[in-house]
Amino acid sequence: MSSRRTTAITVSLVAASFSAVMILSGTAGADDKGPSSGKGGKPVDEAPAGVKLTTLLPERISVDNKSQETAITATVKNEGTKDSGKIRLLVVGFDGLTVKNVQGCSPIEEKNLPKGSNSGFSCPIDNLPAGRSKSYAVDATFDLGKTGKVCVPVQTADGKKTFWQQGPVPFGTTNPSPNAPATPLLLGTDNKPVAPGGDRLAETGAGRDVLPLGATGAALIAAGAAGVWWSRRRPRGQEG
Repeated sequence: MSSRRTTAITVSLVAASFSAVMILSGTAGADDKGPSSGKGGKPVDEAPAGVKLTTLLPERISVDNKSQETAITATVKNEGTKDSGKIRLLVVGFDGLTVKNVQGCSPIEEKNLPKGSNSGFSCPIDNLPAGRSKSYAVDATFDLGKTGKVCVPVQTADGKKTFWQQGPVPFGTTNPSPNAPATPLLLGTDNKPVAPGGDRLAETGAGRDVLPLGATGAALIAAGAAGVWWSRRRPRGQEG
């Protein structure tokens, strides 16, 4: 075999190996759900001195177009210098987003759900040390024919105070893909639903998006009023 032919074969093999590495790297990247975000979050009631509680939601989720199933990771963080003591994280779904299960958490009874929501889970936390975080795997469905929102408040164990509330923040897409295996949704984006036929967009806008939430939706969105969402709608001492 001539040296020229040997060199050509060697170059081809190197190129093929490089391409294989690139393909594998691309596949691994595609499985990465990407960074999380505190978008739509705000402090409500004042937390104890030295305690700073916040939450994170994924910036992107993917909805299976056939089963409508999706997965969300909800994270609560203590960015302060002191331990949190007993608190709870709530994961609540609105409109087209329905929370089916949150690992390690208990479902909230329908009578205790905030007005306008369709599902929710309560996650008790005995203590969250300073500088630590705790994440929960959330199983949900998303009806792509509707808008959809999620809300993750952090409260005292009895629900009387809300230290931080992220949401109700929407997941959605402005570019529906009904014929694809899955539809990617972005945090903080109003969903542009696809009509049942899949070839035209359903009507959306303020009328469809806000009215089902009623006065509760307005209270949740208004800064300063969000704290009354949970604690004032139920008798004192009742927990979710």
